[in-house]
Amino acid sequence: MVEPLFWLGLSIVLVATSLTAVLVAAIPALQELARAARSAEKLFDTLSRELPPTLEAIRTTGLEITDLTEDVSEGVKSASQVARQVDQSLDGARKQAQNLQVGTRSIFVGVKTAWKTFTRQKPTRRAIERLSITEPSSFAVREREALKSENRLPKAEIYRSHDGYSEASNWNNGIDEEEYF
Repeated sequence: MVEPLFWLGLSIVLVATSLTAVLVAAIPALQELARAARSAEKLFDTLSRELPPTLEAIRTTGLEITDLTEDVSEGVKSASQVARQVDQSLDGARKQAQNLQVGTRSIFVGVKTAWKTFTRQKPTRRAIERLSITEPSSFAVREREALKSENRLPKAEIYRSHDGYSEASNWNNGIDEEEYF
């Protein structure tokens, strides 16, 4: 019986020694774990103090970015409207310039024609044979119409595309200038 008690005592001593060695080895690990727990606690405290204001700032920044995006969109729309108005104004100015150019040309042609009319020599008066009202007319109505249509210009000749305003002043209206000289 001595032997089993010896082995029992020896195993208890070995277990106690093993537990002591484990505890001695675990003490620095437990100290580091306690230090890590304190650091984590400080981190959580800092996060609980700093995170809400940071999140609020991020939310505010997001709202400001949204507002700025809307402002930029409105600015782009305004710029687009201004560009359209400028384009319309340029079109209006172009049309007015064309109208002014046509009007100016018409005025110059009129002034040139008037100048030619006023500066040409007056024809000497000659007796023009006129039919009296009581005399029977020598021309029949058909002959008059034939003469009228002979004096008219065909439409193609009137509306030539290459004729400009400068040629319009050279019209002679069926009047020979030689008669006046």
